[in-house]
Amino acid sequence: MFDSVLVANRGEIARRVVRTARRMGIRAVAVYSDADGDLPYVREADEAVHIGPAPPARSYLDAAAIIDAARKTGAAAVHPGYGFLAENADFARQVMAAGLIWVGPDPYAIEQMGDKIRARNLMERAGVPVSPGSREPITDVAAAVAEADRIGYPVMVKAAAGGGGIGMGVAASQSGLAAAFETARSRAERFFGSPEILIERYVERARHVEVQILGLADGRVLALGERDCSVQRRHQKVAEETPSPGVSAALRDRMLAAAVRAGEAVGYRGAGTVECLVNADAGSFVFLEMNTRLQVEHPVTELVTGIDLVEQQFLIAAGEPPSFDAADPDSFRPAGHALELRVYAEDPVRFLPGPGKITEWEEPSGDGVRVDAGYEAGNTVTPFYDPLLAKLCVYGADREQALERARNAVAGFRIAGPKTNLLFHADLLASPEFAGGGYDTSLVSKLRPT
Repeated sequence: MFDSVLVANRGEIARRVVRTARRMGIRAVAVYSDADGDLPYVREADEAVHIGPAPPARSYLDAAAIIDAARKTGAAAVHPGYGFLAENADFARQVMAAGLIWVGPDPYAIEQMGDKIRARNLMERAGVPVSPGSREPITDVAAAVAEADRIGYPVMVKAAAGGGGIGMGVAASQSGLAAAFETARSRAERFFGSPEILIERYVERARHVEVQILGLADGRVLALGERDCSVQRRHQKVAEETPSPGVSAALRDRMLAAAVRAGEAVGYRGAGTVECLVNADAGSFVFLEMNTRLQVEHPVTELVTGIDLVEQQFLIAAGEPPSFDAADPDSFRPAGHALELRVYAEDPVRFLPGPGKITEWEEPSGDGVRVDAGYEAGNTVTPFYDPLLAKLCVYGADREQALERARNAVAGFRIAGPKTNLLFHADLLASPEFAGGGYDTSLVSKLRPT
């Protein structure tokens, strides 16, 4: 095992990685911008390096500054967390070229899965179900119309190189397609540097369900259960749970097997997720995309398996076996139920970011409660980064117990200063639709109609 790691990220995920590194006896090096010097992760790391001004392009996206910080501190490895440079194949190559260990999948896998069209085609060849969609990038409105006519409406229009729901749009007919296409193309170029667009059949009444995979150092790929991510605003996740209440045992088995095939198709190593759209009426699923990194919602899988996924990332990167018996399915089979509620500094009705200084911060506690927080009282939430404050996670022996613990935990979470979406989570947990488990990706729009 390597003796030190630089965490190329900030906030709650940097703090999370630092925690496991220190538990394993690995020296943890943090990096921080002008805006983040007083955040908890900086203080809790063994060493911290200032890498630039607040704008991400001049700090957390500055590959040269991050690699230079690793060299200066003698870090042996780099863990990218999620977001920023985590799925940047060029950065992974630069890390490896500098003689450092990359805590993540091979750059080839990142590259193959980073382009949604290439990934769809690869998954189809591997026998993973995909929805009807474009096999080549769509570059103009005329081509978009022709492709949508071939696929059939409604269609989803999205950036081929993008993620996070940015620029996604749905067109129910040809009349709305041009506007959806132009919006997607403009945002794709702005956020991802590529105007290429993918069009695929839109699954109505869909559930967004992802499978956690782990590609081991010896080449085996394991599936550690699924997570339901259907609670979304603006195509972005806000709450997750495992197991999915909308997935039968038979469907789950098929999804997990397909996810393993997906990982094997790219020789995957490390933690990753295979995301799917589930047709709630037909009981079928199609491949959506693959995230070649640790997911924001990974704690729910940790709660039901008892496996520290960051620890497995470190072990795999070092060429070592996992901390559990990979030959025994019982050693990584999920048990119980877990939920994650993303606590954002945002308006709980319109979901608009609301930065500001935190004057009060009191976390809930109790049986089955876990809080992964990036802030504390006295910190300031700035407009430069995603406004995620913390992830409130709960575990129960079954879904009913987990829901009750979640309601109590939300009621006991006190944050003053910036606006937060805790009121939304209270409404979510009180809603018959969510409690009943039969919800889909339209749930938030029903709870917060515009």
